[in-house]
Amino acid sequence: MTQPPNQPPQGGFGPPPDQPPQGAFGAPPPPPYAPQPGQPGQQPGQYGHQPGPYGQQPPGPYGQQPGPYAQQPGPYGQPQQPGPYGAQPGYAYPPQPQYPGAPGTPPPGSGGSKRKPVLIVAAVVAALAVIGGTVFALSGGGDDDKKPVAGQSDDAKDSASPDPTGSGSGGGSDPDGYNDGRQSGEAKVLWYKPPPDAPGSGADAPGMWITDRTAVKAAYKQVFAYGVGDGETAWGPIAFPQKICAVTPQKSADDKVVVAYESGTSSRARCNMLQQLDLNTGAKGWSGTLPEGALFDSTVTLSLSITGKTVMAGRAQSGVAYDVDSGKKLFEKTKYGDACFPTAFAGGGRLISVATCKAGEASAHDEIQELDPTTGKTKWTQKFDKGWSVARTYSVDPLVVYSTNEDKKAWNISTFTGTGKFRSQVSFDEDFAPLCGWAILSRDLQGCEGVAADSTTLYLPTKATTGPNEIVAVNLADGKEKWRVKSPADESMLPMRVEGGKLVAYVEPSYDAGGQVVSIATGGSTHKPVTLLRNPQSTASLESGFYSKAFDWVDGRFFISSTRLSGSDDSKAKLILAYGK
Repeated sequence: MTQPPNQPPQGGFGPPPDQPPQGAFGAPPPPPYAPQPGQPGQQPGQYGHQPGPYGQQPPGPYGQQPGPYAQQPGPYGQPQQPGPYGAQPGYAYPPQPQYPGAPGTPPPGSGGSKRKPVLIVAAVVAALAVIGGTVFALSGGGDDDKKPVAGQSDDAKDSASPDPTGSGSGGGSDPDGYNDGRQSGEAKVLWYKPPPDAPGSGADAPGMWITDRTAVKAAYKQVFAYGVGDGETAWGPIAFPQKICAVTPQKSADDKVVVAYESGTSSRARCNMLQQLDLNTGAKGWSGTLPEGALFDSTVTLSLSITGKTVMAGRAQSGVAYDVDSGKKLFEKTKYGDACFPTAFAGGGRLISVATCKAGEASAHDEIQELDPTTGKTKWTQKFDKGWSVARTYSVDPLVVYSTNEDKKAWNISTFTGTGKFRSQVSFDEDFAPLCGWAILSRDLQGCEGVAADSTTLYLPTKATTGPNEIVAVNLADGKEKWRVKSPADESMLPMRVEGGKLVAYVEPSYDAGGQVVSIATGGSTHKPVTLLRNPQSTASLESGFYSKAFDWVDGRFFISSTRLSGSDDSKAKLILAYGK
């Protein structure tokens, strides 16, 4: 997104004072034009697809021929196609075909958003200007010698708080009787837990981690842990002084995570208090305060990720890496090159950094890098053409990047080799719809559910218009479709993970049927979904009630949890549900 003159790079600032954090973990309360429950966070495809966020493109499917004409910078004259990036405030533009009947132009009433255009961009720019002034006043100058204040936590403060969910030992795993009258072939409701109290304006409930022993969930100011099989309280809950504002979506190999909570309740509060936790025992490890960076490099919002033994804490314009076990500072990723500011990070199999360069200038552009998670050394750098902004990483290993071009109302999905070279791009007309969180004032690279990848293939869900949607398998080598399969029900089917040569997907519930977990063979000629778990009809309304959700399939159990607490007094609401046989 083009930045106004003298403004800091996009992605570097959090919400206005007293507003819930946007994007990184958990969606805000549904706006008036939000989709109905059961269709949360889908990307309705209001951008047109265009190849070309790089200066040098290989021959593509749009009539390009091998030779010099295929090597022209940025084929922005290509016909646009409907894409998945429409539900985000700030990107609410209908498809803009370049000429009548262009490829991807939906027939009347058959696609794109039915919402009225909203004037979001100007408001976001204005908000950035206001927030920019606030950060200027509060941050002061930078100090490269500042160290994080890390130390061992006082365990006496951790898990002594009462359990507000009323879900301690005893009481049974199904007190509401959802398993009564369970029909043949339906899975069991293993257990479920109600949400804790939350403010009337709602609260974030970020992350969900499943280990061999525990299912752990953060919600507002607490972290809860339950036995994976019976839902009994495993430890805690652990209470924090202020609301939780960020978590590592990944866990380390030995089941450690890092949680961030706010420094206070005033408009001066920062998301800068870090706490390491052991998911199996609830033991608190190291804790620390992430210092502010230089001017405009604040911790109003924060991104966290784990890659190997490294925790990356992303500020507005830089990142600080710590050892996940000790909290020792490993390195800092700061401004580099010709005014390039790292504004977002993604972790997991690789550590990815995205920077905004020369913001506000005619040559403004994004760059993406892979960093060595131990030393911070740059392994490679890939520059994006002017106007293209990196919005999401659908996968980090292999690296699959979703980028947008606001000026051209266009999107692009590109894949990269292990050395950072451009590999392919999705090269066909489709309206994809993974579930992505809201990201207005910050760039949330790993905020999408319902998309998966393995070493050769990207699996993307299409948007359901009439009837069931489909999952499309995209060849990472050339960006072309390998195969597609229709959802076995009238509701959308969303990829979760690839294991044992099969894609595992979640089929969302309807008003009269529970959701399903299915497997789809990734190889061969037959890709018919095979049901692994069929959730009972008795909890269909509970499943549909998760407007913003996280879900996972681990060891034959399906877990679904809310990532946003409504704050309303709903006796039937659930924080987390577990299903199994």
